[in-house]
Amino acid sequence: MSEAAIAHFPLPDFPYVMWLRGELADWLRVPKNVPVEVIAGDVVVSPGRTLAHAIIVGDIQQEICGRGIADSRFPWRAIQLLGLDLAGIGDGYIPDLLVLHQQTEAEGWAGAFEFPRADQVELVMEVTARASAHDDREPVQGCRATKWSGYARTGVPYYLLIDRDPKRSGITLYGNPDRFAGRYEELQSWKFGEPVRLPEPFDVEFRTELWRPWDD
Repeated sequence: MSEAAIAHFPLPDFPYVMWLRGELADWLRVPKNVPVEVIAGDVVVSPGRTLAHAIIVGDIQQEICGRGIADSRFPWRAIQLLGLDLAGIGDGYIPDLLVLHQQTEAEGWAGAFEFPRADQVELVMEVTARASAHDDREPVQGCRATKWSGYARTGVPYYLLIDRDPKRSGITLYGNPDRFAGRYEELQSWKFGEPVRLPEPFDVEFRTELWRPWDD
């Protein structure tokens, strides 16, 4: 599978309901390592990660988790490829990385929920891939909503986008979501190679000198 695919055939139930019950990927017979999401009501199946994609995500997770190991007062946890329940818009995403408070993590361990809701997450991060980059960015006028607008509409406070497209490569931190409009304000941007420091409440810095766009 080399590009994202959108399913347009009948399902036995609403896509979001099947996603939330953990039935959607199995019903579609999609391999376990392939993300299946519901974006603007559409079922979207994306190809697996490349090595470079996975390393970028791992670099950021390592820095956030490292802070937690070094400082017991640091309250944030970073988790890869965990489903995020956007109940307010009937979507279900699988961000590359999400950051939540340790108290939310404890509630999950206690069985309070299987997938965190948007209001339980402080930051989400996506790394673009050739096949699905359009779903991670601000939607083009006249086209369907994207994860960028979905995160904003459900009030996720921060969205970190790492865009590996050689025509527009860079790192952008969005915040101050406008839930009514489904839009974010751009807070800061960096080029590949520059150190990136996430502001409070995170105050975490990571290096990007080895990061590269995908081959054009």
